[in-house]
Amino acid sequence: MHAAAAVLLALALGAVAVRGLAEPGVALAFTALIALGECVRITLPGDREQAPIGAAGALAYALLGPLRGLPTAHGTLQVVAVTGAGLALAWLPGLAGARPTIRARRRPPGGCRTGPGARPGRPRPHRRPPWADPARRDSAARRLLGAGFAAAIFQPLYNGGLIDRFSPDGPAYGAFLTAVAALAALCDATLAAVLRRSATGLRLPAALEDELRSLFGIGSAIVATGMLVSLAAGEVGLWALPLFCTPLLLAQVSFRRAAAVRATTGQTIASLARATEVAGYTPHGHARRVADTACALGRELGLGTRELALLEYAALMHDVGQLSLVEPVPDGATAVLPCAEQQRIARLGSEVISRTGVPRQVAEQVARLADPCAGTAGGEGPVPLAARIIRVANAHDDLLTAARGRGVGEAVGRLEALEVLRLGRGRVYDARVVDALARVGGQAR
Repeated sequence: MHAAAAVLLALALGAVAVRGLAEPGVALAFTALIALGECVRITLPGDREQAPIGAAGALAYALLGPLRGLPTAHGTLQVVAVTGAGLALAWLPGLAGARPTIRARRRPPGGCRTGPGARPGRPRPHRRPPWADPARRDSAARRLLGAGFAAAIFQPLYNGGLIDRFSPDGPAYGAFLTAVAALAALCDATLAAVLRRSATGLRLPAALEDELRSLFGIGSAIVATGMLVSLAAGEVGLWALPLFCTPLLLAQVSFRRAAAVRATTGQTIASLARATEVAGYTPHGHARRVADTACALGRELGLGTRELALLEYAALMHDVGQLSLVEPVPDGATAVLPCAEQQRIARLGSEVISRTGVPRQVAEQVARLADPCAGTAGGEGPVPLAARIIRVANAHDDLLTAARGRGVGEAVGRLEALEVLRLGRGRVYDARVVDALARVGGQAR
C-alpha cells in the first residue's frame, strides 16, 4: 500500500510539473489546511491516530466543483499532489529536529493493542521524526489513496461536463456528492482495516468492523465537513475552509476529553489489578499474563478492538474477588478450587468492579468466569465468550505456575497445562478456546 501511494504521488507531482498548477491560490489554501490538520491529531480507541481536519480538507478538495460560481479545473492528479504537499509540510518540523512523542513500552506478544485497554506502564519519550513513525506513514498512505479515489470518481465527471445537468444549488448535486463521499469513506475504512491487520494481526473482518463502526463517530464528522466545505466554496469561496472546519476542531476537543476519561479508567483498572498482588493473593504478574494470553486468544477467535479492550479489562481484574478470602489460595490458583467457591469469588469481584465506573460488560464477564461453559447456568443464558476465554487463560497460567513450582521445564509445563485443559474440553473449558490456545501456544505466557 505504501508503494502504491508513493507511485501515485510521483505520477501526480510529475503531471503537475508538466502541466502547471491550476488555480494556485486555491491549491495553496487547501495545502495549508491539510498541513495544519495533520499537525492537530487525536488518538482514537485502539491506538488509532487520526487527523480529522486534514482528512476533511483532502476530501473537500477532491470534491471541489465550482468556486464562487466559477468552474475549477484542478483534476485528479492535482488533488493527490496537493494532498501530498500538505502531508510533507506537516512533516517539516521533523527536518529541524525530531519532535518528542510519547510511546508506550512495547507490549509482549499476545498483548492487547487497544486504546482503552492499553497496558499500564510508564511511557518512555522517544525523539523520532514523523516519517519514522509507522502510524504516520500508514496515515499518509491512506490519505493519498483515499483522496485519489474520491477525486478519480468526481473530477473526471465534473471536468468532463457530465454533471453540468445538476445545478450546484439543487438536491441532485448534493446527493451525488454524498454518494461519492460515502464511497470514499468506505475506501478509507477498507485501507485502514488492511493496515491494522498488518500491524496488529487482527483478523480482517474484525478490523473492518472496527473501522466501519468508527465511521459513526469522528468519521461521519469528517465526511460531513468535507462535503460542506466543497458545497459552500461554490458560494463563499475559500472562506468556507475556516468557517466549516472550526466545528470539527471543537469536536476534536471533545474526543480529547473522552480520551482523558479512558485514561482515568485505565488507571483504575491498573490499581485494581495490582491490589491482589500487593496483598499477596496472587503471584506477581499473574493478572498481566492472563490478560496477554486472553487477548491473544481473542484475536485468534476474531474479536474486534472494542471487544478486545473489554476482554483485557476483565482479564486484568478477574481475581479481585480473592480479596474477600480470609486465607489466600496457594499461588492464587483459583482453578483448583471447587466450582461453587470459584463462582462466589467471581461474583464478589463483579460487585467490586461494578462500583468503579468500569464498563458494565466487564463486571458481567467477571461474574460469569466460573460458570460451566456447556449449556446455561442458573437461567442466566450462555456464558459470554470473553468469560470463557479468561477462564482458559487463567487456568493455563495457574497450571504453568504450578509446573514451575515443581521444577518442570517451560516447554514440558506448557504441554502438561494444555493436556489438562483438553481433558476438561467441552465440560469445564470451552472447546473452541482450548483449540485456539493450542494454535497460539507460542504467544501464551
